[in-house]
Amino acid sequence: MIIEQKTSKTMNIIIWIAQVILAAGFIWAATMKLFQPTDELAKMWPWTADHAGLVKFTGILDLLTGIGLILPTLLRIQPRLTIYAAYGTVVLMITASIFHIARAEASLIGVNIFFAVIALFIAWGRQKKAPVATNQSDS
Repeated sequence: MIIEQKTSKTMNIIIWIAQVILAAGFIWAATMKLFQPTDELAKMWPWTADHAGLVKFTGILDLLTGIGLILPTLLRIQPRLTIYAAYGTVVLMITASIFHIARAEASLIGVNIFFAVIALFIAWGRQKKAPVATNQSDS
């Protein structure tokens, strides 16, 4: 039983690290997409030069994802929303990969695959290995 508690605590820490890394990545991307001039963004992400509206839309999605990966679990208010945010991340990364492949930018999907794998780990971990209980006042 002590070993199981240690494993659960270790897994919880590992999942938290994954959540923070993924959230930081999304919040960074959101900040770039929402506040950088288009010509500056195009130097880093060539696709942004042709899709200003899509850049802002994905910036908002990235911000919401970053928040959704951390706050519900941290505050213990509807922590299952973190799981939904993780699954939404997988869908977003698949969509982004398809977008890049369609533009002959397949070399750019490594980050999308990496983020999707981390998101799947978070969803699995928060569902099966280290779920977070809801605050009593939310019941």
